[in-house]
Amino acid sequence: MMSLLSDRGMGGERRRKERGIFMNVEYKTQKELPCQQLYELFLAVGWADKDTTTQEMLEHFNIGFLNSTFVFSAWIDGRLSGCVRVLSDLHFRSVILDLAVLPEFQKKGIGRELVRRCRDACQQSEWLVQTDQAKGFYEKIGFKQCGDLFLRIPGKWC
Repeated sequence: MMSLLSDRGMGGERRRKERGIFMNVEYKTQKELPCQQLYELFLAVGWADKDTTTQEMLEHFNIGFLNSTFVFSAWIDGRLSGCVRVLSDLHFRSVILDLAVLPEFQKKGIGRELVRRCRDACQQSEWLVQTDQAKGFYEKIGFKQCGDLFLRIPGKWC
């Protein structure tokens, strides 16, 4: 895993033109995302597995979002199409976690807009993210690699 940081450092609707058709993307700041839609988003991006997801996990799928400092989500036609959560001390450091966009809406500016809203919420903070798969995306929007050390203690769910 690579750790990236940014040296920088809301709600609303945006219309995006995609293949000649305008998409209405509604951005929200609610933390209480519907567990089933969040689970389906995580399945779509490969972060959840039907074979290992228990009913208890499904019932509490949004707990990480409920306990986050900030949550931003993107909705298209009433469907959760993207989301991100942030843990922050609101001054020195903010960490982006779980940025996900449905595959059919990737590369359309939704992820970039979700990260922009995060950074706008705490502009003076140092921003951190840990990723392997999305390193290029984060570098395009201003993050720089700052090392690759990551230690963990597995928990109940992983």
